[in-house]
Amino acid sequence: AIGTFVKLTDAAVPELLALAGFDFFVLDTEHVAVDREQLTNIVRAADAAGITPIVRVRENNQVEILQNLDLGYAGVQVPNVDTPAATRDLVSYVKYTPYGVRGLSPSVRACGYGTCGVQDYIDTANANTMVISHCETKACVENIDEVLKVDGVDVIFIGPMDLSQSYGVPGKPGDPEVQAAIEMVTKKTLAAGKAVGTVAGTPEAAKKLIEKGVQYILLASDQGMIVKWGKNAIGEIRG
Repeated sequence: AIGTFVKLTDAAVPELLALAGFDFFVLDTEHVAVDREQLTNIVRAADAAGITPIVRVRENNQVEILQNLDLGYAGVQVPNVDTPAATRDLVSYVKYTPYGVRGLSPSVRACGYGTCGVQDYIDTANANTMVISHCETKACVENIDEVLKVDGVDVIFIGPMDLSQSYGVPGKPGDPEVQAAIEMVTKKTLAAGKAVGTVAGTPEAAKKLIEKGVQYILLASDQGMIVKWGKNAIGEIRG
């Protein structure tokens, strides 16, 4: 699955990404200020355009995860989930009983503003809402065996830039120790039957990740694509 980070808050962005052929996007509320109205309009546009909307929340917080999923996002991507206990908390915040503690309100958009069958909605949400857990610290790498034993996580998302910072080489994800950690987490995650996710800066990098078994790839960002294409084009024009 090929997606990208969305950092622009215009509802036209999901439409544009769908037209370009992306499978999904991750709305990045961790690094970008997004209000509730913008969150709602973006997921509406995604549904209309036929592209899967995922939201990266700011933290592993029950209320924040609840409010985003109630809008109709297909899953949450959660930073800094470093321990088995934090992983169990994350799953419980996403799932309804008997698997979790997510608050139930049939009046929300995700349940058709009260028009859905409640039990069908619960069953569908529990089965299909994606849980993407970040592994982006040395602590998570050290705990990965126990983290992978937690049921309910669909994707372990490796954050190379944050990992580089955690390993004391900020901004250098190519550092041998960081790369060794990434390789180890990738292999163990695939062996555990879970999907691996990470970022790719170029199509070539994405292809190499696919060859390694990575299934959930975020290709740059909407902002990055605009800047990169623009700089290349202006450079060619001006020589």
